[in-house]
Formats: sequence, structure tokens, C-alpha cells
Amino acid sequence: MKRAWVLLGLIVVLLAAVATVGYAWAFPSTGFHEIDSNIFDDWKICRTSASGEDGYYQITETGFRPVIAFESLGEEADVAYSLGQQIANQYPDTLQRAEAVFSFVRDRVQYTSDIDRFGSEEFAQNADELATTIAEDGSGEGDCEDMAVLLAVMYKAAGFRSAIMLLSEHTAVLVYLPEYNEATVFFELEGEPGWIWAEATGRNNPLGWAPEQYLDMEIPAYEISAEGVAPLTPPPSTEIAFAGTGEGAASPPYLFSIVIGLLWCLSLLRRISRR
Repeated sequence: MKRAWVLLGLIVVLLAAVATVGYAWAFPSTGFHEIDSNIFDDWKICRTSASGEDGYYQITETGFRPVIAFESLGEEADVAYSLGQQIANQYPDTLQRAEAVFSFVRDRVQYTSDIDRFGSEEFAQNADELATTIAEDGSGEGDCEDMAVLLAVMYKAAGFRSAIMLLSEHTAVLVYLPEYNEATVFFELEGEPGWIWAEATGRNNPLGWAPEQYLDMEIPAYEISAEGVAPLTPPPSTEIAFAGTGEGAASPPYLFSIVIGLLWCLSLLRRISRR
């Protein structure tokens, strides 16, 4: 009987240890705290919702600002920015460097949903958190916004202009690379041609490949820079990207407002449902 109680005690201790490790693994960065069932970081940015002034993409009824990317730029630059600089030093040729940055994220990050990775319907990692996992373990896990943020920051560090796009239930990156002849299509961002799509979520995706369903529509996009993490008031106007192929007309201007509105409502409903 005494042995049974000892064995039971060991099992309880083991389960408690597993639970503790699981929580630490799910939220590896310091400074996270919970408010109304949402997780916030040290910058007071909500990681479990993209909407509102404190959301990681700051989606409003009129636009968005991917503030989570700014947690790894400028004065906040750390591991992800360093990885981009390392690739820049290793590849002086512009096109090879662009492909190397893309391949790094595509090949080192395994697409994993937030529910499988963190046990939460939504949880965004910043670029340094994902980059640290890759640096320590050789690979990492994340979904589309995790990959997009890491990719955009690393491109910026490697000397490229990059922008984050907001799509229905998806996000990806544009890179300014007008000389890249391997691209399947070039995009215009606020009337400036020469931007190519960077979609790292598929292991077989090449740089410059763009999903066909997005070629005939306006896409909200935000070119990132070393901005402060604090929300801007009033919020900046969102830029518009669309494929400059000439093969199809861009969707009507009002469609952009509809897309932003729907994304804002969906994200807001998710946040409310957690309370």
C-alpha cells in the first residue's frame, strides 16, 4: 500500500512538472500577463488579438498597422535583425541575398496553427521570439503572421524594403525587388511597381510566387520601418497593393474598405469571445 502511495505521489509530481514545462514552452518570452483572457506583452500589445489600438496588427475600421514588427526594429532590434544582417554579409549579391532570406524562413519554420502550438485560437509571436527558437533549436514553428513578421524584419535588416499585407484570414510579405525576373507577377504599392510576393508558408514556394486568387484585388499593405511600438494617433492611412500585370482590373475601391471592416469585426469578435 505504501508503495502505491509513493508511486501515486511521483505521478502527481511528474504531471505537475509537465504542465509547468508546457506553459513555459507555450509562452517563452518574459513579461506576458493576462487581462480579460487576453495575453499582453511588455509593450502592452495584445498577442491574442489583431484588432484595436493594442492589437498586434492594430486593425481598425479604416486600416491596420503591424505594430508587432516594430518590437524587433530600431532600438528594439535583436536576434531577428542580427540574422538578417548575417545573411546580408554572407550574400553581397542582391538577388542571392533576397532568396537566402526567404529560404531561411521558409525552410526553418514549420507551419503550425496557434491552437496546435499554443493551445490558443490566436497567439502571435514577434520576430525575435521565433528567431530565438530557430537559433537555439535549428528550427521553429509558427503560422502565417509569425512567418510574415519574421520575414519582413529580416528583409529590412538585410537592406530591403518590405511590407506586410493583410488578407482575409491570411497575411504575407511584399519585398521591393524590381530586378527579380523570377517573379511570377509584380505588384504595385501605392502606384510604385517592382514589389514581389514572399509567401513562406509552403515548403515548395519560390520567392516571387503569388497565389492566383489575390491577383485581381486590392490588398491592404503597410511598409515597415523602425517606428515606435506605441500606437500612432491618428493612425496612418493604409497603403494599397495590387498586381500590375494588366491582365485584369483591380477590384473597386470600396472593396478595400469592406475587407478591412470584415477583418476588424472578426478580430474584435474573437477578443470579445475570450472575455
